[in-house]
Amino acid sequence: MSGLGPALLNSLEMGLLLFVIAVGLNIVFGVLNIINFAHGALYMLGAYLGYTLMSIAGMPFIVALLVAPLGVAAIAVAIDRLMLRFIYHRDVADSLLLTFAILLIIAESIRMVFGSNIKAVEPPELFQGTIRLLGGSYPLYSVFVIFSGLVILAGLWYLFNRTRVGKIMRAAALDRDMAEALCINTRMVVTGVFAFGAWLAGVGGVIAAPMRTIDPGMGDKIIIESFIVVVIGGLGSFPGALLGALILGAIYGFGGRYFPEFNLLLPFLGMALVLLFKPTGLLGKGANA
Repeated sequence: MSGLGPALLNSLEMGLLLFVIAVGLNIVFGVLNIINFAHGALYMLGAYLGYTLMSIAGMPFIVALLVAPLGVAAIAVAIDRLMLRFIYHRDVADSLLLTFAILLIIAESIRMVFGSNIKAVEPPELFQGTIRLLGGSYPLYSVFVIFSGLVILAGLWYLFNRTRVGKIMRAAALDRDMAEALCINTRMVVTGVFAFGAWLAGVGGVIAAPMRTIDPGMGDKIIIESFIVVVIGGLGSFPGALLGALILGAIYGFGGRYFPEFNLLLPFLGMALVLLFKPTGLLGKGANA
């Protein structure tokens, strides 16, 4: 029982970080109806841009956290305008192939610029050290990750339920033709949603940089984890993304502590069980963001 508190905190930390990243993937699917394999590459871009701003340009962590995701969002706008806009009305397989190609292009471009060596980012000085929580010693940076995840969760809930922009996004997700009939510029909505999903991926990349090693293969791992989250929770469901992320976080947090030999297998086993009994995901009854 002495390890229960740290396992719970680790689960919450990992779950909220995965939520920040995977919810962008889910929002893009809910509104644009494409499965975006490039989401992992955008997360990786966020990590590398954050590394560049902090380690090379000397920016403070908080400034890099604000600037790097905006750079990722700008790149996403260019991707949407130059490539994705041609396949929005085509079969979903076309979006899979194109976004997978974008993932490979970005990964190889990063490898050419930064090399294949692992990069590391130190936590900001303000969040170095540990704090006593739930009967154990816990890193201050992990507390920051949990706090950031909760703030983003609250902000997204407010956006989708209390703002005009959120209502427009929900309308475009439910019926794009009707939204156009109501004089909503769906072309701008589509670009904005894709950029917003990329911004969330960039935020996740910068936050994860002090926790995980930065390398050109990090996008592949996170896109697998993100798909596990959205499959468990339900494609296109905002509450499902949160539930799926917390479940996967618990699998990592408790599985890594009590069943370390099965830690790589447990996420896929959990996903398989959900698909077996509820193929649409736990909250995937057609609910959109």
